[in-house]
Amino acid sequence: MNILHVVGARPNFMKAAPVYAALRERAGIQQTLVHTGQHYDYGMSEIFFQQLALPAPDVNLEVGSGTHTAQTAQIMLRLEPVLLERRPDLVVVYGDVNSTLAAALVCAKLGIPLAHVEAGLRSFDRTMPEEVNRLLTDQVADLLFTPSQDADVNLSREGISKEKIHLVGNVMIDTLVRLLPLALRKWQGNSMTVEGIVVEQGRYILTTLHRPSNVDDPETLQAIMNALSEISESVPVVFPVHPRTRQRLNVLTDVNLNSALHLVSPLGYLDFLALEGHALAVITDSGGIQEETTFLNVPCLTVRENTERPVTVTMGTNILVGRDFEKLVREVRVIVKGIAKRGSIPPLWDGNASERIADTICRWGE
Repeated sequence: MNILHVVGARPNFMKAAPVYAALRERAGIQQTLVHTGQHYDYGMSEIFFQQLALPAPDVNLEVGSGTHTAQTAQIMLRLEPVLLERRPDLVVVYGDVNSTLAAALVCAKLGIPLAHVEAGLRSFDRTMPEEVNRLLTDQVADLLFTPSQDADVNLSREGISKEKIHLVGNVMIDTLVRLLPLALRKWQGNSMTVEGIVVEQGRYILTTLHRPSNVDDPETLQAIMNALSEISESVPVVFPVHPRTRQRLNVLTDVNLNSALHLVSPLGYLDFLALEGHALAVITDSGGIQEETTFLNVPCLTVRENTERPVTVTMGTNILVGRDFEKLVREVRVIVKGIAKRGSIPPLWDGNASERIADTICRWGE
């Protein structure tokens, strides 16, 4: 069986790596890895292939950045001849980025079976481009691999046949479980150095922000940065700045940055995971980080009005603060006092989701 994986952005790599590895151990499986180039700079792409032990892509479409429409269209145009040439028996897509939807639409037009890893997640907010990508991809997929029970419920509600739905657990946790011991070696005793900044375990806040709703509007971004600066007065903040966010920060003129608010370059997965594992708390707008912090039992404050991963709120350590930045500051103060939300790990988030995916694909291909 010839399986073709399509990846395009940083979260895809973390999900694809364990699935690729699990399928490599199965007899009769040939694999092709296509990188769309949606994230194309070294810090956001190549370094992840190295750290996650993914092979070099067989094909790189080199699409680069652009509007959602332009990027999706370019991926479709460049992917179609690859699929026509290679004729895979199954295409596997991951998550909810533009590469995911573009590949799904091409497969639907060409009649090539499609598997969606991380299917069924819903924020119920169609102003989010990712929500549209998720909805449309799941409608044309033949195998839908879900990370949690709520995703199964969502798909059934949308009319997806139960025979297509497979609850396998969270494949991102597979990567975390495998690499966490290696990541924790970054610590020298109780301290770690990031771009010359020394942090101590449990005595810093880790922050990551990149969503357009947070970084594209100057007033919102300014309010966030002022809140982070206020927070850093009581506990240092380490903020690896996404390239998109860095561009927006460069044009702000009225932000009071505290010296304990450390803006650093994007980090590789191992460095970020090392910091995440020993943070006092994490402030984010990333979906995957909501999941990782739940597994690591680290308090997470999500700067979004909603989440497609509600299990991280109901079972895990996640708290939605929306755009209430006064609430963000208050929640951090509560955590600093030692009163943090604690959670539990959702079912099947055990590091073996990729094995369940590989088993299901092999049964499907018989």
